[in-house]
Amino acid sequence: RVTLLELMMVKVSDKNSVTSEQMNVFVRHADFLAVCFQEKCGAVLKLTAAADAEDEEALVIIRLLDVLCEMTSNNSQLEHLQAFPGLLETAIDTLRLTHLAGKQAVNIFTATHAVTGQEEISHPAMGFKSHLIRLIGNLCYKNKENQDKV
Repeated sequence: RVTLLELMMVKVSDKNSVTSEQMNVFVRHADFLAVCFQEKCGAVLKLTAAADAEDEEALVIIRLLDVLCEMTSNNSQLEHLQAFPGLLETAIDTLRLTHLAGKQAVNIFTATHAVTGQEEISHPAMGFKSHLIRLIGNLCYKNKENQDKV
């Protein structure tokens, strides 16, 4: 699943080679991806426990968030995802939970807390909070209704 999402990420981020037909396919798949993210985003919180650092479900959600961020960076998919019910609320709630989880344990979600001495910790969840903030920002871009929710 992670590999499939990585392939989608490459295709979505390459805006020059995407035809309008392919863009329509991405818009149709955006609903499915948003629902998957909403249902499973809590899996990332399991990564705060050291034993779950390689949890496959959490890795899928991290990559899924990357794809959603890239999709919301594209105007043709942005409006569709901005109107998607519950996506903004899920992203905000997940951001709150990751922030609390980072305060209660070693904060694996941000790069500033992951440096010990001279060595940097490379964790799959590194930057997860910044990607959530990017998604929230994209969903609020030129959308007064979503801005008011935030």
